[in-house]
Amino acid sequence: MEFGLSEEQRLLQTSVGRYLEEASALDHVRKAAEAHAPLARDIWEGACELGVAGLLVPEAYGGLELGLLEAALMAEMMGRYVAPLPYVGTAVMAPLALMKGGSEAQKDAWLPKLASGEVIAGVGVSEVIGVRDGAGLRFENGQLNGTCLFVIDGPAADVFIVADLSGQLYLVEGQAKGLKRIDLTTIDLTRPVAELQLTNVQASPLPGGTADVTAEIIDAGRIMLAADTLGAGDMMIEKAVAYAKERQQFGRVIGSFQAVKHLCAEMAAELEPCRSLVWYAAYAQGAVPADARVMACHAKAHLSEVGRFVARTATEVHGGMGFTDLVGLHYWFKRIGLDRQLLGGPERVREEAARIQGWAA
Repeated sequence: MEFGLSEEQRLLQTSVGRYLEEASALDHVRKAAEAHAPLARDIWEGACELGVAGLLVPEAYGGLELGLLEAALMAEMMGRYVAPLPYVGTAVMAPLALMKGGSEAQKDAWLPKLASGEVIAGVGVSEVIGVRDGAGLRFENGQLNGTCLFVIDGPAADVFIVADLSGQLYLVEGQAKGLKRIDLTTIDLTRPVAELQLTNVQASPLPGGTADVTAEIIDAGRIMLAADTLGAGDMMIEKAVAYAKERQQFGRVIGSFQAVKHLCAEMAAELEPCRSLVWYAAYAQGAVPADARVMACHAKAHLSEVGRFVARTATEVHGGMGFTDLVGLHYWFKRIGLDRQLLGGPERVREEAARIQGWAA
């Protein structure tokens, strides 16, 4: 039995990685971040041509009909090049919600547009994980009322998939009457999120979009964030090692000092085992249902902690240069920071894992 990636999976990841290496170079990322742009449309169009937007969408709707493991490999590349793209919500969570819970009419109307990249989809499910500041949506008489926080891919969205406090999913068009969208500024300017305020907004329930389906799309989103952190951490280690080979102190490159060697080795030793964890968590979603939920929690929680360690340590290796915009290391640092908190911080996710396994009430 082969426990690694197939040749096709590696080729897919390599192809997208090569595209982003040029299209999402640091200068392009900096330009998008400084402009506070909801997304880099030019980069997104190129990614869509490679099939990124339709990765999970069935072939009947114009997609590639691949799995979450392939999606996680793409997410790793997104993090590696801090790509300012609407990937987690638009390419993963929204298509899954429609595929698993949407009516045939909803699938026909939206899946082809998502697969082509024609529309951006925002996903708001944070209140299912934990309600804060009185937020949350309530559905009555065909209308949604309330507030939805930290909507992934929300600022540029043409359509929204949101969940009420019971976990039921709804589809809301971006121009719906009574819908107010507020762009939120977080530490990560490469992936803005939004707050939605809904007042008597007409919404279409997803007939099969029950709490169980909502839990599945949250699991998928968490795995994508873990993979994003994996890619970002990998790049931070590479940058730290490259800097250690060039920077000189006392007539020697700092990479020759034992303390710096240890820092780099510790980062690699912590991050590399996470790769198989993310791969298995993604694989389990379709192939090992008994492990799916707990592995998604483990991947999200563990990568959140390891990612923070790598981000801090890589910055330390750079010394004072690590805090400058010239090096741009802060884009990866902040990316990992937002990954840590979206869809539940590590403490909350570990608590969920404990309940799933019967270790907590």
